[in-house]
Amino acid sequence: MKVKGTNLGNWLVLEKWMNPAIFDGTKAEDETWLNRELSSKEYAARVKKHRETYITEKDFKKIAALGMNTVRLPLPYFVFGDRKPYPGCIEYVDRAFSWAEKYGLKIILDLHTTPGCQNGYDNGGIVGVCKWHFNKVEVEYALFVLEGLAYRYGHRQGLFGIEVVNEPISYLVYRFAPTTGKAADAKEAEGSAHVGMNFLKDFYLRAYRRLKPLLAPDKAIIFHDGFRMNLWGKFFKRHKMENVYLDVHPYIWAMEMFVPIHRPLSYRIYLKVLKMRLKHAGRNIPILIGEWCICNHYAVDGPKDPEKKKKRYQKVARMEMKTFQSCAGWLYWSWKLRPDGTYEGGEAWKESWDLRKAISNGWMPCRYKTSD
Repeated sequence: MKVKGTNLGNWLVLEKWMNPAIFDGTKAEDETWLNRELSSKEYAARVKKHRETYITEKDFKKIAALGMNTVRLPLPYFVFGDRKPYPGCIEYVDRAFSWAEKYGLKIILDLHTTPGCQNGYDNGGIVGVCKWHFNKVEVEYALFVLEGLAYRYGHRQGLFGIEVVNEPISYLVYRFAPTTGKAADAKEAEGSAHVGMNFLKDFYLRAYRRLKPLLAPDKAIIFHDGFRMNLWGKFFKRHKMENVYLDVHPYIWAMEMFVPIHRPLSYRIYLKVLKMRLKHAGRNIPILIGEWCICNHYAVDGPKDPEKKKKRYQKVARMEMKTFQSCAGWLYWSWKLRPDGTYEGGEAWKESWDLRKAISNGWMPCRYKTSD
């Protein structure tokens, strides 16, 4: 099956930039600090209201109707509700499986955060802190959570696979990340550093060995490349891993931070190099584009005329999707940001991260197809 789908970001793992409303009245930039700044009662009430309304059965129905076949579901490490004061969310994962199976969709369960954080991003749970991999107890806890997910869903019809951890950060990405050094509590961030390759290989091997016996034979185990796509070589083959994928997140918007030349030519060069890298890495393990979007400065900062802007987005979208053709599939980030889909003024750039809006605006060049 060629994976073609979307992420359900900001539902069970909060990201302030996607929908800031839930952070109103606080200075918090991430879910950890939102919990700390609000009373436990207020935090629980806000989170419950958000989870009940942000993604519903209607979203799964619409995703399937658009021709997609898979959703990637980011999960917090406290998904089972055993890490107080955070309320768990396993009942919403249960709902997601019921809805997915009803509409013929598959789910990728993605452990998106870890205690102590694996990247220092808000999507890892806490900005500016990256210490999870130095704590043996918390590393073991992450494996425990993965095992729990495998026990519960490992034989469900709707499961495509489990991703063992999202975006464990490399040295270069950590050094230049805008969140590095921006922790709300500098003392809490002391000792933070990138996730080393030796640790990551060991963790991936341990995760595979513990998950494989718990999963049905057709269920996949997915590993993020750690922003080091071409350093894995024959690692997965050497350890005789079966039904595994390497997850890659190639954002043009991120590339533009380093190459501020906002023209199709620069995108074409970037994507040509990316295509070669994907092909090279794909010789040893199938590549899955777990996150991507069409957001780019060429369109965002381009003409205000809707038709001209649409043509720019379509052009870049076609270039990206052509680049991904040799991969096992791709999942857009993300299905929605603001629930009402309204982005004005300084937030206009977010509209192309919202797949619903990108499709309704005609920015995507074609309907998702699942026949291949």
